Amino acid sequence: MTALTLSTSSAATLRADALVVGVAKGAKGPVIAPGAEAVDKAFDGNLATVLETLGATGAEGEVTKLPAAAGLKAPVVLAVGLGEAPAKGDGFAPETLRRAAGAAARALAGSKKGAFALPVEDAADAAAVAEGALLGAYAYDKTNGNGAKNGKAAKGAAKDAKDGKDAKNDGPLAEVALLGGKPRDKEYKSAAERATALIAEVNRARDLINTPSNLLDPASFAAAAVTAAKEHGLKTEVLDEKALAKGGYGGILGVGQGSDAPPRLVRIAYTHPKAEKTLALVGKGITYDSGGISLKPAGHNETMKCDMSGAAAVFAAVVAAAKLGLRVNITGWLALAENMPSGSATRPGDVLSMYSGKTVEVLNTDAEGRLVLADALARACEEKPDAIVDVATLTGAMVLALGNRTFGIMSNDDAFRTALHEIAEEAGEASWPMPLPADLRKGIESPVADLANMGERMGGGLVAGIFLKEFVEDGIAWGHLDIAGPAFNESGPFGYTPKGGTGSAVRTLVRLAERTADGDLG
Repeated sequence: MTALTLSTSSAATLRADALVVGVAKGAKGPVIAPGAEAVDKAFDGNLATVLETLGATGAEGEVTKLPAAAGLKAPVVLAVGLGEAPAKGDGFAPETLRRAAGAAARALAGSKKGAFALPVEDAADAAAVAEGALLGAYAYDKTNGNGAKNGKAAKGAAKDAKDGKDAKNDGPLAEVALLGGKPRDKEYKSAAERATALIAEVNRARDLINTPSNLLDPASFAAAAVTAAKEHGLKTEVLDEKALAKGGYGGILGVGQGSDAPPRLVRIAYTHPKAEKTLALVGKGITYDSGGISLKPAGHNETMKCDMSGAAAVFAAVVAAAKLGLRVNITGWLALAENMPSGSATRPGDVLSMYSGKTVEVLNTDAEGRLVLADALARACEEKPDAIVDVATLTGAMVLALGNRTFGIMSNDDAFRTALHEIAEEAGEASWPMPLPADLRKGIESPVADLANMGERMGGGLVAGIFLKEFVEDGIAWGHLDIAGPAFNESGPFGYTPKGGTGSAVRTLVRLAERTADGDLG
């Protein structure tokens, strides 16, 4: 992972491959943002004019590179757009700084060191820049040939360095130096440590999501959780197909029974000796979703390795809480299965007996995520947590409603839904509260079972939430995050968001854990 350092050096004197400065849109053209004063001075106060001549406007995410002026130790200046300049006396929003830092880090891929001289007025700004830069400095290369050669490449780079040659580096930016970071200040140091731990776990989730399904099935996903648990002092329990059958987990088994790769339910738990609250996090982990007998058409199944993004987010969030030593107990439930068609697969019209004791008529085998989540939610409720949040790439309907960058939030408690929305916004993740209309409940009634796994087509994302609510005990605050839109970016990268797996919801879940540990959620 990219290294992060805090530096009190002047932008003019720090040696780096590039100096990153901010530029905003002013009333009469681009305006140089605070933090870049020394760089502007090296250009005789004309940096904004030079950038405007090169076509820069200060638009959000815009990147302009130019040769450094005499007197600067770095050979390149990279100006990144911050969008509209704030009113006098106001600073830039944390998410603006995150996105700008991320765009700059992506533009510096292959470089050894970038010095970030973006606006940093306090530790919160430092945290935003650090998070954005580390999020932007990401690349998945484990299956493209280069990843397999990483060991040899590292040895070759070391030899080149010894011989005085420039080491070739095709990976992400190797080091982020955050100027104005005050390394001896407790708040700044804490912000840097949190950013490093948090983004390492976002990247863990991204790596899992990007891993091809032939390399990540339920058993290997469970093994990865067990390995991480041993490293970070977490407790795990893995239920294989025999244990699932013995325990009556009909939903998970029903989804996974068509595959040669059997399902798993993983419990991964972090505890703190002084914790007063307990959170349960439940993640949908369909390592590949063909749709089952209700087969997805061509054009809709090529990216379905990402259908375990919810489980990846939960896994990463529990590890992040352990790294940060949060004063809260967190139990993660990873409901893992592969949804495949075969002679042994669940058929439309079959009735499954769920862990909760309820029965479900399966009208569509491609509505499988709610089935594995239902079993995991019911099991999580038995431990009487203070709150439960499930995370899932659950419905295409939510993408139609909110687009590709915003996840939906549903809950059985309006105050908890509002809190989750506020927390997501704090963390920098776009979200929107959604209702659970009572009139849609009738649509999931079945003549042969307690429930059907499908209801009205219109409002399908809400119907899925209503179905899940049936498996949550009364009196437990529950939230449902449908991350189907932002979990996997099929377009080009933007800001700090890469193409492919994004690690959506990890930051929200960690912020929820922090707020709970601090007693901010009651």
